[in-house]
Amino acid sequence: MKQFDARSYSIADFLEWDGSNLLDVSPKFQRRSVWTRAAKSFLIDTILRGKPMPKVLLTQDLVGKKNVRTVVDGQQRIRTILEFISGSFTVLSSHNAQHSGKTFNELDEDTQGLVLQYEVGVDLLYNVSLADMLDIFARINTYSVTLNTQEKLNAKYLGVFKTSAFELGHSYVNYVLEGGVLSEKGVSRMGEAQLASDLLVALVGGIQTVKNIEKFYKEYESFESIPANVEAAVELYRSTMKYIGAMYSPTDLQNTNWSRPHWFYTLFTCVAHAQGANVGIEDSPRPELNDAEIQHWRSELDELSAKYDQYTENNDEDVPAVFARFINFAQRRTTDTEARKERARFVLSAVSK
Repeated sequence: MKQFDARSYSIADFLEWDGSNLLDVSPKFQRRSVWTRAAKSFLIDTILRGKPMPKVLLTQDLVGKKNVRTVVDGQQRIRTILEFISGSFTVLSSHNAQHSGKTFNELDEDTQGLVLQYEVGVDLLYNVSLADMLDIFARINTYSVTLNTQEKLNAKYLGVFKTSAFELGHSYVNYVLEGGVLSEKGVSRMGEAQLASDLLVALVGGIQTVKNIEKFYKEYESFESIPANVEAAVELYRSTMKYIGAMYSPTDLQNTNWSRPHWFYTLFTCVAHAQGANVGIEDSPRPELNDAEIQHWRSELDELSAKYDQYTENNDEDVPAVFARFINFAQRRTTDTEARKERARFVLSAVSK
């Protein structure tokens, strides 16, 4: 038998209930608020942008002649909203530059109204005993897939590096999907976020192993605004993708080896290096790169991809030693720092001929 109704309530409703002592956000079986400032800021930014947040689970019980609502799941979200409206914290500029540094009362009236009218999706339980409530709460926390590395990082960090990387991942997700760099399954598990993070790391700290992503998330976690070096890296990321897009349409990319994730990483870092970026291979040539050189790059990259197929598919024993070295690193698909640098050095040398 169904024990809940799906409803939605405005933030103004929650505020009214809280002010009348008709809202319990600290049930005994729930943890106390443990959210960081960044986590709180990110939630308020979600509301300010009018984007949805996960549903909240409430119970409703008649106490005397009034309904009292208890938050079964989502108490940290509701607590954060109430704290923001009370003026306890402001949004970080790294999340929302337009409204950063302002308490709720310092927002303009229209923005305040949008916040108060924001609707929170709710599953409302009724006629539920404490035992049933605990069972429901346990079930909520049962139906979850084991998080992969990137999903764990997403849950743990909310700083400027992570949010910048995620924005870039979302901006170019269609290209990497259509180009075959990532699959839909990979994107469903935050593959585009990991790829963007990995590429952004190369622009900020140089080519290195994918295992170092967390180090950069952590290093920039406490920044309240985007530092100049990260901001510059974001712009370089966009210009690099613009050049890659000019060289290969998604369909064209998909038909080459450059659609392989480790090859795409090499292509990206080579294009960034050619623009003057310090990605850790300053000993390599910087082939000219501008609109007039796009076709030259495309021709050299196509030839390199074709030669790779020729040498590997036919088991050709007469492979030049330098190309054999590239094949060795390319076939291993390793994300080790030195292997990544070696692949990039070879490609830059080939394009520079």
